[in-house]
Amino acid sequence: MNPKRPYIALTMGDPAGIGPEIVGKVLERQDLRERMGILVIGLEAARPEGLVDGFPELPGQAGFVEVHGPSTWEMGKPQAACGQAALSALQVGSDMAARGDVHALVTAPVCKEALHLAGEPVEGQTELLARWDGTERYEMVAVAGDMRVMLLTRHMALRGAIASITPDSIGWHLDLFYETLRSIGIEAPHIALAGLNPHAGEGGLFGDEEARILQPAIENARARGIQVSGPHSPDMVFLDASQGKNDGVLALYHDQAFIPLKLLSKGRGVTLISGLSYLRVSPVHGTAFDIAGRGIADETNLVAALEKASKWCLTPYPR
Repeated sequence: MNPKRPYIALTMGDPAGIGPEIVGKVLERQDLRERMGILVIGLEAARPEGLVDGFPELPGQAGFVEVHGPSTWEMGKPQAACGQAALSALQVGSDMAARGDVHALVTAPVCKEALHLAGEPVEGQTELLARWDGTERYEMVAVAGDMRVMLLTRHMALRGAIASITPDSIGWHLDLFYETLRSIGIEAPHIALAGLNPHAGEGGLFGDEEARILQPAIENARARGIQVSGPHSPDMVFLDASQGKNDGVLALYHDQAFIPLKLLSKGRGVTLISGLSYLRVSPVHGTAFDIAGRGIADETNLVAALEKASKWCLTPYPR
């Protein structure tokens, strides 16, 4: 591995989705191939043209590592064999990143149903990669322009998400978010905590969670030296973040974060996983089975993920 330029492992995702197509389109971009070494991991039957075997040594080259799996499949539907192929590519990429063989891992979309059909009943890539990496302290961070958002809860019913909001869970998420923002080059991060209720409770008129749960967590975090403000009205805090008025927002549940993120990302939103021993970045979209195989998938999100990974992996990442 040439230490003078970043090397990125890129998994192809579920072969029945748009992953192979957008990976192929990304590799057509000469500027990307010259700025970073891209090592694609996936099925031989989905291999883009022009790749060398193994690590690319010269600027402009991209490499390929094969994983075992089917030679044919049906596009646009969950299948056990495709789920297993996606798992195999993720395992290879995760192992390479954890060993330091590459500077970062970028992952194309996988299908949770296909993973389940393959015998892996995992919530998503975040939990899977954290398990393989041996970490119990991890979380997803989504990035759209100047807006960086960590999720307190992810894929769970809203009722359960609200019930799981505690001063302790907020506290350790603020600590992890602070460390992550520093790791990507923000020296003294200012984090905004989103409120739960309309207008952040309006002084208790619309709920008492802000005063009873969120405010104590803020005070405890400040005592630990973390610059955090709030609770902020959820209908304003993400707009403020998009305008650079804070360095990150801690959101309390999935849709609170991803509705503004997807509206404002303009096809360039990415996610990273805090707490891993290596840098992992992914586009925010899914497998898009409805358009898979039609040649119309947009690779912009994946390009953004590679560009962010290339930039961030040059910043010392906490291990």
